[in-house]
Amino acid sequence: MDDEARHDARNPAEVAPRLGHDRDAEGGEADARRSQRGARPVAFIVTDFAYFLAAILTLPFWFTRMWWTGKLRTDWRARFGEGLVHPRTQRPRVLIHGVSVGEVNAIRGLVMRLAGDRLRPEIFVSSTTDTGFQRAEALFGRSHQVVRTPLDFTFAMRHWLDRVQPDLIVLVELELWPNMTRLAEMRRIPVVVVNGRLSDRSIRRYRRVQRFVRGMFERATIVLAQNRASADRFAELGAPEVLVTGNMKWDSVEITDDVPGSSQLREALGIPKGVPLVVAGSTEPGEEVLLRDALPEGARLLIAPRKPEWFDGVCANLPGCVRRSRKEKGTADTRFFVLDTIGELRMAYALSDVVVMGRSFGKLYGSDPIEPASLGKPVVIGPRVADFRDVVEAFLKHGGIVQVDGSALKSTLAELAADPRKRAEIAYRGRETIRREQGGTSRTSEVLLALLATHA
Repeated sequence: MDDEARHDARNPAEVAPRLGHDRDAEGGEADARRSQRGARPVAFIVTDFAYFLAAILTLPFWFTRMWWTGKLRTDWRARFGEGLVHPRTQRPRVLIHGVSVGEVNAIRGLVMRLAGDRLRPEIFVSSTTDTGFQRAEALFGRSHQVVRTPLDFTFAMRHWLDRVQPDLIVLVELELWPNMTRLAEMRRIPVVVVNGRLSDRSIRRYRRVQRFVRGMFERATIVLAQNRASADRFAELGAPEVLVTGNMKWDSVEITDDVPGSSQLREALGIPKGVPLVVAGSTEPGEEVLLRDALPEGARLLIAPRKPEWFDGVCANLPGCVRRSRKEKGTADTRFFVLDTIGELRMAYALSDVVVMGRSFGKLYGSDPIEPASLGKPVVIGPRVADFRDVVEAFLKHGGIVQVDGSALKSTLAELAADPRKRAEIAYRGRETIRREQGGTSRTSEVLLALLATHA
């Protein structure tokens, strides 16, 4: 595939049959090379030893952190590959892995499209983190199998693949691992990266260790990237086939004014009607102070910290705040409300007059503004957006978001709180941006279904 074609998103489904044809043309010699390359025991031994050594050296850090945050109470059996065996049926089986909540949310449309196809594939959704696993259970548990993704030790991955027995492995955004890809190659299971993204920080890290990680990129059957920059970076690291199919997160939201449960949330927290409500989503420590000091006179703040271990610290900086997890209810004088629960942020966005995206005014790298914009809310975001640069740039291009630094946040919130017409204009432009950018899920599903038909 030439350089122009490898980034051509116009006919993505043509690539999957072509990959299957290339495999057939290569014949048994190529299969033998792949099996031999993937089966080298020394590669597994070296990787497992490196993992073990890293775990021992960092034990004080990760053990203390997991103990402090309560994450030691996790499903350790599943993290080491143990669990139920899922017997095969006559239907093809697709395993889709998203590391955490954001990636799991992004595949909602993809799972629906795959499950509704004439091939009727069995869908298994996996996640690594506890919150990601819980979100996957909530979204897909009634219709599809949800499993925990284990650590990348050889024995754990082998048990996992023995149990799930996929025909196709789909990894969301990146999530390539050495032992996972080696074992998949040995078993001739295609590995596809969807919604592929390599940020500036990620590519710098991978370049430093390129000789050690290049193999896992080369073992990817195809990468479906969000944009041209990521596509070029995947190709640089050795991915054999790369297409730009767009960002599926644009498709993962529903453009609507109604979110079930939002009015009940307002009532339960005691948030008064008729006063401006600022909702700050996925914040990092310290941003609550900035928001507290920038809150317009008479307005209320509902803040949702990104991680549970940050809840107490945030509350300490918001005097008199009401906490959702404690079923507290505010009075007419309550200014601060803390959403210290999981799975209710969308309801909170639906209540807002203005949304402020967290992790964009501090030390981290931004949060995804697509969901609040889809609900018709004007979104304010800070300068730190490296993890969502393309999304923010698309909104900015069409006037669908407001980007300011911390020093301008107070005046910006005051202006928006006082001007409903300006809020409505930003919200309208945000929704139009989403509609303009949608389509990545459809292009991605075309490739996966064609590839699945070739290999099933």
